Amino acid sequence: MKCSPTQTPDDIDIPALREKYRQERERRYTTEGQKQYFRPPAHVLKPYLADPHQPVTPRAPLSEELDVLVLGGGFTGILAAVHLRKAGVKSFRVVDHAGDFGGVWYWNRYPGIQCDNESYCYLPLLEETGFIPTKRFSDGVEIQGHCVRIAKHFDLYQGALFHTQVQSLNWDDSIKRWRVGTDRGDELRARFVIMAGGPLNRPKLPGIPGLEDFQGRLFHSARWDYDYTGGSWENPVLDKLADKRVAVVGTGASAIQIVPYLGKYAKQVYVLQRTPPSVDSRPNPPTDPDWAKSLQPGWQKQRQENFHRGAMEGFRPGDVDQVCDFWTEINRNVAARLEAQGWPEITPETFMAMREVEDFHVMERFRRRLDEIVQDKGTAERLKPWFRFHCKRPLSSDSYYPTFNLPNVELIDVSRTKGVERLTAKGFIHEGKEYPVDLVICASGFEVTSELDQRWGIDEIKGRDGLSLYEHWADGYKTLHGVVSRGFPNQFFTGYIQGGLYATTVEQFNRQGYHIAHVISEALKQGIAAVEPTQEAQDAWCQIMAPSTAFSQYMQSECPPSYLNNESGKFRYYLGEFYLAGFTAFEQLLQDWRDQGAFAGMDLDRGTAPTRKAG
Repeated sequence: MKCSPTQTPDDIDIPALREKYRQERERRYTTEGQKQYFRPPAHVLKPYLADPHQPVTPRAPLSEELDVLVLGGGFTGILAAVHLRKAGVKSFRVVDHAGDFGGVWYWNRYPGIQCDNESYCYLPLLEETGFIPTKRFSDGVEIQGHCVRIAKHFDLYQGALFHTQVQSLNWDDSIKRWRVGTDRGDELRARFVIMAGGPLNRPKLPGIPGLEDFQGRLFHSARWDYDYTGGSWENPVLDKLADKRVAVVGTGASAIQIVPYLGKYAKQVYVLQRTPPSVDSRPNPPTDPDWAKSLQPGWQKQRQENFHRGAMEGFRPGDVDQVCDFWTEINRNVAARLEAQGWPEITPETFMAMREVEDFHVMERFRRRLDEIVQDKGTAERLKPWFRFHCKRPLSSDSYYPTFNLPNVELIDVSRTKGVERLTAKGFIHEGKEYPVDLVICASGFEVTSELDQRWGIDEIKGRDGLSLYEHWADGYKTLHGVVSRGFPNQFFTGYIQGGLYATTVEQFNRQGYHIAHVISEALKQGIAAVEPTQEAQDAWCQIMAPSTAFSQYMQSECPPSYLNNESGKFRYYLGEFYLAGFTAFEQLLQDWRDQGAFAGMDLDRGTAPTRKAG
């Protein structure tokens, strides 16, 4: 192995830890689910969705026909458009409510923002664009810049519609097209629609009583106000906070990057925590130029595959862990144990049991790391994560825990009240005491697992005969391969629905984009007006997906509330239903399907569509 297995504590009592995990979950469990988040009326929500980065440029409404409409300009939409371009499809537009490409990396400009996956794996198309990240974990500025680089490289700005929110999608069978309405008055009649909004699309606000009563400044971390805090995205010196008291609601991926900057610059910082995250160290060296020069063609895909095995499927004999971080630690340690035993043949159940044991050891390492860093023992105890590794998104930072040693930073544990009690005109209430603050920052994340209409922000999606997609999927997904659904011709889905699960999110969406572009280009070449799965093929795929719900239900019943388990509310796992045989097997399944070349399991409507080249 390139890096050694980690030294984890051996003196642990796993049955006792199981009970501790259960107790800590019960302290935080609520029957509210997604209801605990604020669902404001449109006029109240509008300021939280508005673009603070670029002004909206007026334009006339469009009325036009086109082959493909890509909904979303983040990495998912960018990569779908890239594959359309490569497949020879020319008549398409990318639509996004942001002012440029980037998706979450356009909106998220808070101080300290970085990717928490290694940039050499996370950033797509590095070889094709000739770009090498400047360091292991890229800053947000660099990531959004790479989105722009890809868009320019593949000429995606041509036809892109920014500051445009899709409001309705309605299938018109008489013309075999989707009628798409927007908030700019457009009527776009698209042969195909790709849903590429991504899972990190719309910010959500915590449903704190009194949220609208607070008289100070309040904003979401995805709409950072540098005019108020001072500094900028490129230079986050928050000098205007020197006399300000700040409350941060939430302790997820955004908060652990924001809090160190607030601690450095603000007069007083209150970190309001319901469930502490697990936070490992984050060494972030600059990219070694000699290493970059040594890279051979195909290096990125090979590295991504290595990371996937390390983070998910497990290392194989002879593998070298190229990434060597907390994502691969459990499987790296298991591999070391198997290597010491001469790599015996084991069942998948035995492998998962070994992973579970190692999970307890690694999480104990995280907790003991806290004791070494945080000086106040009570604070250190409240910061400890008592759950399995994947129960809450694992994080890394070298500055988050040390920030709690500063005299102006206080951790407020709201687990007993299962959230912030309420806001007042001047601050917030915790256990009967009012804490005056000037600024409240909602680091409360995005609409990852709530209802799809809330996640996508589209008022209506209606397929054949007015069938509502939201109603059709209300009790579970119904698709073929996670990308098409019966009753919704020529509509393609991306993200976590019913497909393979890959360790690098962006690469998973990249491969989905490739598959979708293949289907669309073949349909155009063959003069097929509409494609959708047969009922039999869809039912069969849903049966294949059904067993994966066992793991999802474990997350629902054993983990503390978070977006990973839909806040323990109505069951909809954020990773959807996934192919249990693994992503490698899923990719082979799709390749075999494409090689058949006859749209197996699909109903084909040739209608009046002309046979022509994809472009």
